Amino acid sequence: MKLHLLDRSSTGNTSITVSQNNYKNFLKVWHFHEELELVYIIKSTGTRFVGDSIEKFQSGEVILIGKNVPHMWLNDEAYFEENSSLTAQAVSVHFKDNFVGKEFLSLPEMQPISQLLKKATQGIKFNNVTDNIKNELLHLSSLNPAIKITRIIEILSKLEQTQHYTLLSSNGFINTFHQTENKRLNTIYEYVYQNFHTPISSKDVAELANMNASAFSRFFKTIHRKPFTRFLNEIRIGFACKMLLENKESITSIAYACGFGNISNFNRQFRIIKNESPSSFLSQHKKHL
Repeated sequence: MKLHLLDRSSTGNTSITVSQNNYKNFLKVWHFHEELELVYIIKSTGTRFVGDSIEKFQSGEVILIGKNVPHMWLNDEAYFEENSSLTAQAVSVHFKDNFVGKEFLSLPEMQPISQLLKKATQGIKFNNVTDNIKNELLHLSSLNPAIKITRIIEILSKLEQTQHYTLLSSNGFINTFHQTENKRLNTIYEYVYQNFHTPISSKDVAELANMNASAFSRFFKTIHRKPFTRFLNEIRIGFACKMLLENKESITSIAYACGFGNISNFNRQFRIIKNESPSSFLSQHKKHL
């Protein structure tokens, strides 16, 4: 997946842009932008990519993504079929991290929201969001500009107070995304995302980054606080979880489809990363399918 910088800035000289989308499928582009993005998925299913997080998404979820965090909502294959009647509906709110001014966000009363926006650099999935908050997001576009700003502050405050959320991307991925080695890291990430289902060695990636194997190993571990093989296996297991939740293929087929050479290694790595077996993961999530 090639990473794209998108312009989400307002065309109407406003601090907040609210879009209520109703398309055949979501934008199939791995991208980032300077604005934060608050998304309410009204109706849709597929796979959500946020940083190095790969998870299945469904209707009803609310996500907050920080500035310059790479992300993409990829609909299931059924959405791209020629005669499909499926639709992808969502409310998307885009705003800068200083949309109410840095001084305002520095006020003691605003510290919880300020901290929430900082956590959003990893991407936040809010769990058990109330219907009241979802309705407020649905009607946000109909408000006048001044009320819209105060309503966004209210919504962010309510989301912060829920305390029921999941950070999506790893801290290591986000912290290094825009460092001086950005171009080299982007090349590595793009290669891994495109080829994780095939055999990949650290030697291959080292050559891609124009480094010898030992130098690459030190470079990657210093940045990510983990070896490259662990990073690669986390990407593979993340995609395996997506396939397990789709419940279309056997565990053995999924193991090979995600780049593992044998089922025993797949099971071992799955347990290391998810702290449970693939079959246990599937049974625990079946009630949410």
